[in-house]
Amino acid sequence: MSGLCGWTGYGSGFDANRQLALAMAAPLSRFDGGIVQALTGNTCAVAATSAAGRAQVARAGSVLVALWGSAAIHDGALAAQAAAQGLGRTLAGAWRGSPESACRALAGPFALAMVDCDSGDALLAVDRMGAHALSYRCGDDALVFASNADAIALHPTGRQLQVDRQGIYDYVYFHMVPSPGHVWQGVRRLLPGEMLEYRCGKASVRRYWRMRFDEQAPAAFGQLKERFVSAVRDSVRDASSGCETGAFLSGGTDSSTIAGMLGEATGRPARTYSIGFDAQGYDEMAYARIAARHFGTDHHEYYVTPDDVADAIPEVASAFDQPFGNASAVPAYLCARMARRDGIERLLGGDGGDELFGGNERYAKQRVFDFYARLPAPVRRALLEPALRHFPMGGRFGPVRKARSYVQQARVPMPGRLETYNLLGRYGADTVFEADFLAAADTARPLASLEETWSASEARTLINRMLELDLKITLADNDLPKVAGACQLAGIEVAFPFLDRRVVEFSASLPPSYKLKRLALRWFFKEALRGFLPDEIIAKQKHGFGLPFGVWLGAHHRLRQLAGDSLSDLKGRRIVRPEFIDELLGRHVAEHPGYHGTMVWVLMMLEQWFRQHKAAA
Repeated sequence: MSGLCGWTGYGSGFDANRQLALAMAAPLSRFDGGIVQALTGNTCAVAATSAAGRAQVARAGSVLVALWGSAAIHDGALAAQAAAQGLGRTLAGAWRGSPESACRALAGPFALAMVDCDSGDALLAVDRMGAHALSYRCGDDALVFASNADAIALHPTGRQLQVDRQGIYDYVYFHMVPSPGHVWQGVRRLLPGEMLEYRCGKASVRRYWRMRFDEQAPAAFGQLKERFVSAVRDSVRDASSGCETGAFLSGGTDSSTIAGMLGEATGRPARTYSIGFDAQGYDEMAYARIAARHFGTDHHEYYVTPDDVADAIPEVASAFDQPFGNASAVPAYLCARMARRDGIERLLGGDGGDELFGGNERYAKQRVFDFYARLPAPVRRALLEPALRHFPMGGRFGPVRKARSYVQQARVPMPGRLETYNLLGRYGADTVFEADFLAAADTARPLASLEETWSASEARTLINRMLELDLKITLADNDLPKVAGACQLAGIEVAFPFLDRRVVEFSASLPPSYKLKRLALRWFFKEALRGFLPDEIIAKQKHGFGLPFGVWLGAHHRLRQLAGDSLSDLKGRRIVRPEFIDELLGRHVAEHPGYHGTMVWVLMMLEQWFRQHKAAA
């Protein structure tokens, strides 16, 4: 993994700039020991590092180029030019002609930075799916950038960075800080498919690519199936080339598909890795074993213990440059560590399948709500809703209570309806946060950010609009950082075959009814792979590497002590009300450990992030 960093508009000469660039790059390679490559000018520098050889720097005249990731040029003419002149020189020339075209020519996961030493101009960009992050800070007549904000904090212009209270609020709301926001004031992140141009000391950010759905495409199943299977096979083959590769295997349709095709691509049993939990309702190892037997994989598994979790919590908090509250990062890390110790250099993850092909339960649920919203207003307001309100003893009659809840949720417009069960919303911001902290945050901002992404979609169907929203919020802001951060901590590379350009483009052309057929999730995906995947895998409910933290919290002393100590220290930061923390750890967790344990985890990881990054609230 590793990353890149650099700046323009600041410097004290070549030698001093080189030393600064190397110092900034140190946090990027601290887990995998990648060798840093750096190029400098009088007032600029770029550096890149990757133990897996996935980073490069180049000088093309006055332009310094840093590219991190396994990107390749898919445009025929530019690809030929890159083969003859080098990728860096080709990208520098394309930048001068058309920045958007230069970015669109790249396929695969990447972060790109180009700086002109003469003019001080710069171009930053990340890949279409946001698999590789890139943060930046504009100020003091300089642009500073890095794939990890810990590097930005080491630059002289960033050493006085302050924690952004809006970022903390957004973290507690979403359990991560959604882009383009950041936990540090003045630091921003590029969105998937976004580029930044820096000219004359001013930054301009715009999209060079966005998802465009062909919602009128013909629906010839046989041809679509052939295209789909071919695209996935090609992406797995390309992702598994060049090093010893294994695959995460949860036993779901995505990871099972990749495991099966990895064996085909390598011509030998795929090496697969699974995590289990000795906790009722959380262990999915049985399905992973079904897939492993079906495809004849060289299967490896490990059962996580509460002590494993307690050991991993500080390590995981240190791996992320922002607070990150997705508890699945811990089992993902332990799984990647197991593979790394086994000699695996790269793991393939199944992330993206749900967001491209319609696999999340909320897609079917929102279709039901949308049906009610489409009823004529007079029918809803004059007949159904009054009847439910005035139904005798309706509050005690289960079906009527459910119908009232259904109507209440259905009346909330999208995308706000998706947040009906938001955990912070259930507690209430006034109950959770200190008044002074809350006064400095915009409590409407999280929902407004969802609405901005929702409104920007050009899709006409509900399912595709939800998919596009999830490509940003669920995938780029949450799942990809989770797996990438876990793998980087383990010192192993990760690749996501479903995010290959060919698979993404196929998804955009797939008829909406094939993604969600009535209420059947990812209908096309499952039917296209029927006969390849075991029937039990196709029929199973979605689960994943969920962590039974709440269940273990009450029974395991060390975990309970770690959570209690963390939340006790968090009280002193004047963010969360001490009364709420006491009630959370006392009455709430005792009543429903699985539900309220989520908020304990989110707040514990916030405090752990503060500790690991020596940050003041």
